Amino acid sequence: MDLRTKPSIPIEDSCRCAAMGVFAVTFTAVAMLLTIGILGYWMLSRRVIAGEALKPLSVLAIDIALPCLTFTSILKGFDPADNASWWTLPLWWLGSTAWFTALALVSSRLASPWCRREFTVALLYQNAIFFPLAIIVELEGTGSALLVDLFLYTLFFPAFLFNTAPMFFAGTGQKSPYRILNPVLAVTLAGIAIRLFGVSGFVPAFLADGLSRVGAMAVPLLMLVLGGNIYLDMLGARKPAYRDVTAFVCMKNLVFPAATLGMLLLVRPPHAPAFIIMLQASVPPVTAVPIIVEREGGDRNVTNQFMVASFLFSLVSIPAMIALFTSFFPG
Repeated sequence: MDLRTKPSIPIEDSCRCAAMGVFAVTFTAVAMLLTIGILGYWMLSRRVIAGEALKPLSVLAIDIALPCLTFTSILKGFDPADNASWWTLPLWWLGSTAWFTALALVSSRLASPWCRREFTVALLYQNAIFFPLAIIVELEGTGSALLVDLFLYTLFFPAFLFNTAPMFFAGTGQKSPYRILNPVLAVTLAGIAIRLFGVSGFVPAFLADGLSRVGAMAVPLLMLVLGGNIYLDMLGARKPAYRDVTAFVCMKNLVFPAATLGMLLLVRPPHAPAFIIMLQASVPPVTAVPIIVEREGGDRNVTNQFMVASFLFSLVSIPAMIALFTSFFPG
């Protein structure tokens, strides 16, 4: 045997090793997010911060830090010349959202009538940005082109969330302050325009770096707020709705990603949108769902139960589903 020649690794073993690596890295990303959420819970429980501080922190995360992160990521990572098909990503979002809507409406029949609206809303509106953002950064780093693809894919998600979620509650609560042109959508369009017209060189480097540093706070801040809100809600929590929570976790964490993977195998989109769509199908509900539900007159308590159970189960389900995806879409 020639010692200079390395023994070949069977393709099946190579794919298995790759899937296990993806599982480990994805597990780390999800565990990191949950750790920050637990820290937020602890800070409220030990009165390190007051509950009244959560509202301004939420505004800082959603209306300031996230737009800064979105703008600088597009400014630094979006090149229309290298990614001529960038405009198809919002179309992939439109198609996958129609798919998720159909799954949510069918799955809602499993919920008890008293919490069916909350069940459906929590199923339909996934954590479209923060969980995928953390996972992509953990997998490929902050310079990953997938980050720009993620922001382009979710271009219209905030407007969709804040303008359609109230429809499930028949106008029983307050109107959402968000309309079509929310901060994230506005800065996304601004960043795309700057890159398309080739004037990014006029944006001072110190300004881009400063906004990037502010944007880095977005994910930690929102997870801290989430953990704090969960603590406040649990102070007056009633008995858990075990049946509905179990049904929700089964549908959101298992059926949604499994059915979506089957659909992706039939459609066979390019790897980048396929990976992002699989992430969207696998992640738990968006952290703003309990706030929206309460604003519209729904049951925030049971919504938090759905979200907390899905978040905890996602520690295993997201890595497993992404590893399974990788075995079919090695990229």
